[in-house]
Amino acid sequence: MKEELQKEFRSRFEQDASYFFFCPGRVNLIGEHIDYNGGRVLPCAISLGSWIAVARNNEKKLRFHSLNFPEKAELHLQTSYSRSGKAWFNYPLGVVNALLQRDACISGMDLLYFGDLPIGAGLSSSASIEMATCFALNEIFDIGISRTDMAQLCKSVENNFIGVNSGIMDQFAVAMGKKDHALLLDCDTLEHEYIPFRTGDYGLVIINSNKKRELADSKYNERFSECGAALRTLRREVEIEHLCDLDPARFEMHRHLIEDPVLQKRALHVVTENARVRDAVIALQTGDIETFGKLLYASHESLREWYEVSGKELDTIVDFCKTFAGCAGARMTGAGFGGCAIALVRNSVVEEFSQLLVKHYRDRIGYDPEPFASAIGDGVRRINASGLRER
Repeated sequence: MKEELQKEFRSRFEQDASYFFFCPGRVNLIGEHIDYNGGRVLPCAISLGSWIAVARNNEKKLRFHSLNFPEKAELHLQTSYSRSGKAWFNYPLGVVNALLQRDACISGMDLLYFGDLPIGAGLSSSASIEMATCFALNEIFDIGISRTDMAQLCKSVENNFIGVNSGIMDQFAVAMGKKDHALLLDCDTLEHEYIPFRTGDYGLVIINSNKKRELADSKYNERFSECGAALRTLRREVEIEHLCDLDPARFEMHRHLIEDPVLQKRALHVVTENARVRDAVIALQTGDIETFGKLLYASHESLREWYEVSGKELDTIVDFCKTFAGCAGARMTGAGFGGCAIALVRNSVVEEFSQLLVKHYRDRIGYDPEPFASAIGDGVRRINASGLRER
């Protein structure tokens, strides 16, 4: 990939790239839609992601090109920038703008991006681009901010520059990922620990439904608002800062305060999902794959029935997984309304699983999904001359 990027970089910018970086995407194993509710989530970095090739230029310009999109931008250096439509380069541009607001000294640059994350599939392609850009500029210009600070900065870009009310999980996971480990993250305090991904003979399979998440951003913001409304209602009588401050038993004591049945369902998902994360960590630590798999299925059921962010495509995938003997558990991952599901599949039958799933899905949906096994990898990093991780 480094060699291909260098060749394309030279063709586009008439100079060689001086720096190469890679940032993975992520899947969330469990803990969906609770990162913005003060909950604990269990994401991991995956083997797919975004690459950047970068060189400085002497023209006081920022040039953004991508091998994935036809749109490109050439902008004069200035003290601040605003979002320009819906083009992909708004994500790195937002990062540049945020760094400039921190008085970072940035010169002209040529940047070429390539990603093998499917766009709109819920694998955090936007967070991957943001974090890759932030990490690259931090390294090149010696800005001196930590990975945790970079995650928070990229979250602010997503919220304030792009306009999506996301939590910090995506940015934190791609910044802090660790090979063969899940990341248990408290989204309120940012306290985190690494949980070994002990799944024995089972491996992680990601299934792209190939349905783009057209509704994801708007519905994401809608769910964000609904959770806020439920929280405000509960706060009239209960001292809590976040919905996830309640465990399921305590929520049952106070759920009558939420008269709107829709808001009650949203809160019920949030509270029970946070409890499932706790139980999933224990299952992983003890190698209890059966329990871990059941928790994945329970998470999907909650997302389908109570949070209402699934859909026919994702449900078709998960329903098939329940019938396949070599699958321990499955659920949708990401914002929903399309995108991806994950499954825990016995390594010896992944090929059979994939073939049967594709046929099952095609017969019901009309087109193919894309299942692929994925390793759990490290977070954002610089690529050295040999193409391997540098730091």
